[in-house]
Amino acid sequence: MPEGPDNYVPSTDRESPVGKPVIRGDPALTGQRPEEAIEFDPDDSESLELAARTVEKFSENTAGADDNVFILRGAAACAALVRGEGSYKAAAERAGGEASVSFIRKWSRVHDLPRSVRIHVAKGEIAPTAAKHIARVSGESRLLLAWAALDHNLTVRQIRSVASSVNDGASVDAALARNGYALGELRTQLGRDAYCRLRRQAALDGASPGEVISEAIESYFDDGP
Repeated sequence: MPEGPDNYVPSTDRESPVGKPVIRGDPALTGQRPEEAIEFDPDDSESLELAARTVEKFSENTAGADDNVFILRGAAACAALVRGEGSYKAAAERAGGEASVSFIRKWSRVHDLPRSVRIHVAKGEIAPTAAKHIARVSGESRLLLAWAALDHNLTVRQIRSVASSVNDGASVDAALARNGYALGELRTQLGRDAYCRLRRQAALDGASPGEVISEAIESYFDDGP
């Protein structure tokens, strides 16, 4: 039975194996060929050693880094090292260098974000430093915060502020409102025919265009597989 709007539960965690270059190996997103993307296998000793060395180098060269593939590779290495060693503390001890427990925890969480969010990180539409704060919240909130960041072009500071408010118990809606933004508000471009039909139907229904769009989207997903 398809999920309706009341029982739809989006995936808010990574579904692919830890360390697997699902995004980094997609040339359409990163320009990197699949064979160039490094995979970190937490169950393989040689791969785990490579992850440790990658984390060490990553911890010493993140300030100002604008290479999103480099960032995602470092995050993958952090997550694989944690899985292989069994704890953040053990992972930090093995990596050495500037790799602290806090550092590894933050970037492991980025690697654990759902694919729909990591795609935007790889494309440079969500800064890796912003992704760290999105990853601080859990459940549906991380998706809502990610989409709001894209819709309103939120700064890293604003994303950090919203994430902190959510972790203090506020809803994403309320936390965004404190910064002057509304959840679910986005600007889009419609084709001429779709625009005309939308406006006409909204007028006949006595509804706003947004209400018609929301109903159409819910109906679309209800009828899906």
